[in-house]
Amino acid sequence: MQVSMTVNGEAISREVEPRVLLVHFLRDDIGLTGTHWGCDTSNCGLCTVLMDGAPVKSCTVLAAMAAGHDIRTVEGMATGGTLDPVQQGFMEEHGLQCGFCTPGMMLTARALLDRDPNPSNQDIREAISGQLCRCTGYTNIIKSIRWAADHQSETAGAATEGS
Repeated sequence: MQVSMTVNGEAISREVEPRVLLVHFLRDDIGLTGTHWGCDTSNCGLCTVLMDGAPVKSCTVLAAMAAGHDIRTVEGMATGGTLDPVQQGFMEEHGLQCGFCTPGMMLTARALLDRDPNPSNQDIREAISGQLCRCTGYTNIIKSIRWAADHQSETAGAATEGS
């Protein structure tokens, strides 16, 4: 079947089998390997992407279900060579270790900050509660998202200047 969607701002159309999961479509069909594939049961959140701005676990969404929607992956976070504040925050506050959960964490954080530019630490914890990280105690991840919330306006200004 033919599926068409927007991925990271680009119109994509491909022929796929009806049973292809979005995670496999992104990784195998269009080569965006930043979306990781972990548990295959929707428990870990490694495969999280944004669909129309909301986090979804792409191992539970068929590519056909994403047709007509706007999909954003970690590859689409930076703008004009400038890191998204969330990406910068993960760098500044050492919010990753092995990096396997990081793309899903960052996209979940981006969706949170788009909804609530100044979340509490409890809001951050709740937002990432569907994401598993086996390397950290989440402290630096929360600090990274907090950093992004506190620095969004200055990094957004730099991204606008660089565009």
